[in-house]
Amino acid sequence: MARFVYLISPKRLNNNFYIELSKVLKSKKVKYFQLRLKGKKDKYVLNILKKVKKITKKYRVKLILNDNPYLALKSNVDGCHIGQLDTKVSIARKILKKKILGVTCHSSLNLIRKAENFNADYIGVGSFFKSKLKPKAKKAKIVDLKKIRDKTKLPIVAIGGVNQKNYKKLLNSGANYIAISSFIWNNPILNPSDAIKRIK
Repeated sequence: MARFVYLISPKRLNNNFYIELSKVLKSKKVKYFQLRLKGKKDKYVLNILKKVKKITKKYRVKLILNDNPYLALKSNVDGCHIGQLDTKVSIARKILKKKILGVTCHSSLNLIRKAENFNADYIGVGSFFKSKLKPKAKKAKIVDLKKIRDKTKLPIVAIGGVNQKNYKKLLNSGANYIAISSFIWNNPILNPSDAIKRIK
């Protein structure tokens, strides 16, 4: 079975986080796990990465750090994801060398070309639906996704408010992966291991 989920960590990690992460990754649906801890000190992030790395390694999931290519290199994770307001793509590629580089491109062909020019490994496209994680994110439409799919060979991660009701639309419109966070970690009805079962 192809792994098609790009899992993003919750904003805050509770005491059960590591156990729940193990259960979710055990589903064998997750290709990438992104640790996204905004505004936390490097020392704290490195400590978390050390613990998470053991889990992602066990389940053969690629571990991606958000925003910080220097720390991604230092901690020897699989790669780094950068947004348009973070490190420049050209600089991030130099720092990461052959590690995975993912770039948020919204739905801009101009930004996608830039990502291609500096050998990004995948692009984040969206935001397609209302997102708790990024409520002010730029909006994209399904029709944009289809156009982008025709214009680039890079793997596409579709982002923004993805849940059990809408994820198939994205996969059917050309996304290679779906980025999920709130549906797994902040689901009012399902625990994380039951939530991932709904994404088939």
